[in-house]
Amino acid sequence: MQKIMIVEDDPKIAEHLESYIKKYGYVTIKVINFDNIMETFHEHKPDLVLLDINLPSFDGYYWCRQIRKESICPVIFISARIGEMDQVLALENGGDDFITKPFHPEIVMAKVRSQLRRAYGEYANHTVERVLETKGLQLFPERLELNFESQTTSLSKNEADIIECLMDRYPRVAGREDLLEKLWDEQAYVDENTLNVNMTRVRKKFESIGIKGAIETVRGVGYRLNVIWQEANQQ
Repeated sequence: MQKIMIVEDDPKIAEHLESYIKKYGYVTIKVINFDNIMETFHEHKPDLVLLDINLPSFDGYYWCRQIRKESICPVIFISARIGEMDQVLALENGGDDFITKPFHPEIVMAKVRSQLRRAYGEYANHTVERVLETKGLQLFPERLELNFESQTTSLSKNEADIIECLMDRYPRVAGREDLLEKLWDEQAYVDENTLNVNMTRVRKKFESIGIKGAIETVRGVGYRLNVIWQEANQQ
């Protein structure tokens, strides 16, 4: 049975989420010690985390970053914050989705099931690590690492998903809708700027391993992987 960890300091909301999630057959773990959320995470090794932003001691962004240092399990933010930048920050700090309060339990469960399918459904039975390679560039989606020659950089899950989409589509263009669909189920609720911010971060990750100009913007369509490192080697 898959385990859902609930990180919510409002007892009523936490209990509401717990009772509803249990109805669908999942195991729930409610965080009690908000000073060291990672202790609960290490003890129970959840398959998905529901994470509030406003928490005692440190906010949800901080805890999501800590989770991302060692796990790619889905993290869904649930918050009363409704600003566009709050959603951008949630995704930029490693979150996979964002739900605003007050929420409908059915929407929460739909997003939970979707993220679990995405994270474990298609590749759950694979024992061999996946490696994507394009002209010497290697992406390790499960490690959240990008490698080129002797350089390696760590990635957030969103960054890895974007690069995977670009590599899968190469040499074709990855449309903006393709990227949004890969990252977030409900495209209508994602601000256009969110994808732009993510692409900027991905470009910086390429630069950190010595590749500049790796992503070409195709105006009005989307983005394409630009294998500029191969051209440099041929000169």
